[in-house]
Amino acid sequence: MEKLLHYVWMHKLLPSKMFTTTDGQSVKILDPGQHNTNQGPDFINARIEINGIIWSGNVEIHHASNDWYKHKHHQDPVYNTTILHVVEQANRDVCTESSSNVPQMIIEVPQQVKDNYEELLATTDYPRCHNFVPNIPSIKVHSWLDALLAERLEARSKRILDILKANNGDWEQTAFITLARNFGFGLNGDIFEMWAKRVPLSAVGKHRDNLFQIESMFLGIAGLIEKISDEKMRERFETEYKFLSHKFSLPKPMETSSWHYLRTRPQNFPDVRIRQIARLFHEGRCTMSSILDAHTLEDIDKTLTDAGISKGSRTLIIINTVVCLLYAYDIHHGTYKYRQYATEFLEKLPGENNHILRQWQACGLKVGTAYDSQALIELKKEYCDHGKCLDCRFGFEYISYTMKNNG
Repeated sequence: MEKLLHYVWMHKLLPSKMFTTTDGQSVKILDPGQHNTNQGPDFINARIEINGIIWSGNVEIHHASNDWYKHKHHQDPVYNTTILHVVEQANRDVCTESSSNVPQMIIEVPQQVKDNYEELLATTDYPRCHNFVPNIPSIKVHSWLDALLAERLEARSKRILDILKANNGDWEQTAFITLARNFGFGLNGDIFEMWAKRVPLSAVGKHRDNLFQIESMFLGIAGLIEKISDEKMRERFETEYKFLSHKFSLPKPMETSSWHYLRTRPQNFPDVRIRQIARLFHEGRCTMSSILDAHTLEDIDKTLTDAGISKGSRTLIIINTVVCLLYAYDIHHGTYKYRQYATEFLEKLPGENNHILRQWQACGLKVGTAYDSQALIELKKEYCDHGKCLDCRFGFEYISYTMKNNG
């Protein structure tokens, strides 16, 4: 219920009535303040008029007054700037660490807000707000999708920048690891990343002009040479890998059992994907510099096509690798040049076709491009799956619409 109190206060979803403190002073909420998700008061920089005097400061919200003491705010000088304590139940006076009394005001969560919140959480349908989504103005839908896409790209960029830090700022190694992970297409993603981190690119690079030797090293380190069906080719790979392993002190082969083959189509078999990565590396087309130089979607698509990658897989690789690397590169360097390319690529690519997006389409939301689909996937995974309806703009529209129509 305290979370709902925060929600009602932040969005000013309060009954139209005069408010007073528990000791009878009039209250006007001029500005509820900014919601503080860090340590300290719940809302900062609020402006509250109490008995005709305007106060600027912080607001703390609890279910009951005695929570102030349970959370030890009376011993924390950070709360000395609290100008109002908002509660559902006022069961005692409160004071700050500096011994100042804090005015208190009682508010209640409107019944319709409680009912709609419980309804959203109780439904097993996805999306929970599917019956209401068609009522949301398109401008608000697109605004929320823009914000969701930014959230998704920033989260993915953070992961890439963490890899970059672990590799001491080496963008080429970072790009290789990111590409490899996404060649796992979910099921083998983690193991592909583990494999890529074991590949010594400096050693492999010395044989960049020899595709067979690159394949031998890549497959050998992965422990997947035994998966080559052609016996003579398998023997050639084994012989070459032993030679190169001795020459470069290559890491011990991974366990073959680590790779997932069950429920995987032949074109997605790990050994097939690794040979595709080898070809891209051989041709110098999976480097960070080549990604930065490819300013058109057509150039990137042709590169992946030439490597024998299917159309559907090419789209996913561009979305999950190329776009995210460009976005992360710009964040790291504090520029916006490549972020523009990244969003333009998403606007030109078709939206993915999966069960998540088909459900959103059933709600009346158009999924025309990858820009739309990536935003809606973010909404599903980061909001719907976690029941964060109060943090979702669709959820807010649902609650505020109901209140307005109920007076």
